[in-house]
This record gives sequence, structure tokens and C-alpha cells, in this order.
Amino acid sequence: MTTLDTHPVQAPEAAGPAPYRWRWPALFVILAGSVMELLDATVTNIAGPTMRADLGGGTSMIQWLGAAYTLAMTAGLLTGGRLGDIVGRRRMFLIGATGFVVGSLLCAVSFSPETVIAARVVQGLFGAAMVPQGLGMMREMFPPTELRAALGMFGPVMGLSAIGGPILAGWLADADLLGTGWRMIFLINLPVGLATLAAALRFLPASRPARSLTLDLPGAALASLGALLVVFPLVQGREYGWPAWAFAMMAASAAVFALFGRYESRRAGRGRDPLVAPSLFRKRSFVGGLFTGTIYFAAFTGFGLVFNLYTQLGLGYSPLKAGLAGIPLSAGMIVGMGLVQALRGHGRRLLHAGALIMTAGVVALLLLLGAEAGPWQFAPALLVTGVGSGLIMGPYFEIALAGVEPHEMGSASGTLTALQQVGAALGVALLGTVFFGATGGDPTAAARQTFWVVAGMVALTFLAGFLLPRRTGEDTGPGH
Repeated sequence: MTTLDTHPVQAPEAAGPAPYRWRWPALFVILAGSVMELLDATVTNIAGPTMRADLGGGTSMIQWLGAAYTLAMTAGLLTGGRLGDIVGRRRMFLIGATGFVVGSLLCAVSFSPETVIAARVVQGLFGAAMVPQGLGMMREMFPPTELRAALGMFGPVMGLSAIGGPILAGWLADADLLGTGWRMIFLINLPVGLATLAAALRFLPASRPARSLTLDLPGAALASLGALLVVFPLVQGREYGWPAWAFAMMAASAAVFALFGRYESRRAGRGRDPLVAPSLFRKRSFVGGLFTGTIYFAAFTGFGLVFNLYTQLGLGYSPLKAGLAGIPLSAGMIVGMGLVQALRGHGRRLLHAGALIMTAGVVALLLLLGAEAGPWQFAPALLVTGVGSGLIMGPYFEIALAGVEPHEMGSASGTLTALQQVGAALGVALLGTVFFGATGGDPTAAARQTFWVVAGMVALTFLAGFLLPRRTGEDTGPGH
């Protein structure tokens, strides 16, 4: 194995140290890891019905295939970034990528709903160890003049992954390569993951661990427990007839989150490193971002799941045809995010415009639902929905992080990223429950009812957007 050169030749003292020699190959390693994680976050939206037909289980199994992954990802993200600071980002990337490959293999050899859901948890936890290391390594590797260009590569790559992922998952599930059926959507991670690991060993830079930092394990446990107490009853409550314990668990989640907030404040007061900086909750932009992001990510992720379920269970599409039918949604999102780059100065108004456009697209789609509708009839409404979603997503993180101090940035960005996963899990749980609870033998009626709920959630995103500052440079302290 070739040893990685972590001591690049120094430039003259006046110019500072030379940039890391292998920074561009290292960037592609980071992108490969992110793409692998992103694809596996969504493949079960396409393959879920086929997996359930093979493994058995109730309708909640399809919801848990996504929710288990995103909940595990959330729990891991809250600590994965900090572990990279403590033990080294390269080391954590390698650990995460290795575990992700193992989790993929466990998914592929699963023989029951319980084993595949447990394997999805393994995937999510190790994905959370791998993905957060990328940004920190990029800031170490690239000089300021190149960093913006490097960060700019994420958008197109992630956009192409969003389009290609469902198509690849549908094709692999349909092709039945070597008699593997749906299992190939996970087996394909083995060669990709091993190649990524080999490239990571060669090209990623070693970083010096910051051993003065400490890990807030009790805080991570409380936050994860609070999220689980919300998602579990939403997914399972319908199948058990909404017993009292389901509502008790959701009520308990509020108490757990309150305890989490108090614990974090006391930890910070004692001079220890909190999982989430309490000062963030005194900033209007950040608090507004929490509300806005939770609603939006729940609506968008749940919408994608229900559309795929409707096309397969209601219209009889194959997984590949269902994946192809969703292309306009992903393409529209890329267009919307591209518009954000040209119109960035409009700040919050972009997000509001996106919410209105996305609502119009969802309403147009639900009016088209029916046995006679096909992919070409859905395409315009999906494209409009995607454009609106891109206009929301494009400025969201920048606006929500406005007013965050430099020393709070790591905690703030990690919290918002974890919140994206929580919102996704809630969307899968809530909207999946609405869809399956309303089916009654008519998937079209169920989809129509669910999409009305989605339209209402996007309208709430519009209202929550007023909590955000008008522009990223605006003061967002408590007095404003």
C-alpha cells in the first residue's frame, strides 16, 4: 500500500504553505462517499414494495426501511462530526465507509423485515460517521481561492445522483442480475465502497486530532431518544389501532427534548462542550430555520415516498418505470437551485416563492391522479414541484445560518443537517401513515388525500418562512 504524503512541499514563507498536493483526487473520494450515502437514503422508496413482497411484513415495513436509516443517520450525525475532530477526520471517514459497506452487505443478505431494518440502522450509523468529515477535510485541503469551486461541485453531483438514484434502483430491482433481485441495490455498494476505501487510503489527508474536545454522549442519547419517541408511534400506531401508548410516547418526546435542552445548557455552563450550543436558540434565524426546515424536509421526503408507492401500488408501474417517472421532480429541483444562484440577493423571498410554486405543483399533480394518467401527464406538475422545492432548499441553509457566530458554526451546521434527517424520518412516518391508513382498496384516493396534506405542509413552510431574516446579512439577534 502506498503511504499517503501528508507533508506537502512548502512554498516560500511569504506565500504560506502550499495547498495539499492531492486535494482534487481527495475531493472526488469525498464526493463518492456522499453519493453512495445519498443513493442508499432513497433506494428503498423505489424498491420498498418489491422488498416487502419478498420478505413479508406489514405496510409499516416500507416506512421503516427509510425511517430506520434516517433516524440512525440523525443519531450518528450528532456525534460523527465531533468524533472526526477528536480522532481525526480521515480515520473516521475510513471507519464510516467500511461500516457502510458492511451494512450494505447485511442488507443484501437479510431474510426478514427485522433483519433488513436492523441492517439499515447499521448503514445509517456508519454513513453518519463518514459524511460529516468531508467539509472539514475540504477546508483543510483547499486554499480560499479554490474552496468555493470545490464546494460548488456538490450541487451538480448531488443533483445528478438524485436523478440517477431512483433509476438505478428501479433498473437493478427489475433486472434481477444473477438472480439477486432487489438485493443488488445493496450489493452494488461493495465494489463501489471498496474502491472508495482504496482511494481514501491513498488520497485523503491525515488530520491532527483535537484531543481537548470531549464527546457529549448523554446529549446525543437524549436527542436520539426524543426523535425515536415521535417517529415510532407514527409508523406503528396505525397498525396497532392507535393505542394509548402511541400518544403517550409522542407526549414523552416533548419532555425528553426539554430535558435535552436543560442538560445542554448546564453542560455549557460548566465549561464543557455541548452537543448543541445553547446560544443558538437565542437567534431568530436559527430557531426559524428549525421550524421551517422540519416542515419542508418532512413534506418533500414524504411526498417522494408516496408518489413512488402510488405509481407502483396504484398504477402497477415496475420499479424502473416508477424511477423514470420521478425524473422531472429531480430535474426541476436542479433548475430551482440554479435559479437561486442567479437570484441570491432576494433572500427570504426566494424561499416564499418556492413554497408557493411547490404548493401549486402538488395541487396540480393530485388533480391528475387516476388510472388514465401516465408519466408524461405527471411530468409538468412534478417539474413545477421540483422547481419550487429547489427554490426553498437553495437559500435555506444560508439564511438559517445568518447571524451564527464563527465559534457556533460547527454546532449550528451539524444541528441543521441532523434536523434534515429528522424531518425526513417524520415525513416518511407521517405521510406514509396517511397513505396506508386511507388506502381502503383505492390507492388513487389515498394518494389524493395524502397530497392534500403535503400541500398543507408546504403552505405551513411558507408561513414559517416569516421567522427567517429577509436577507443573510440581516441582524437576527433576540431584539430583532
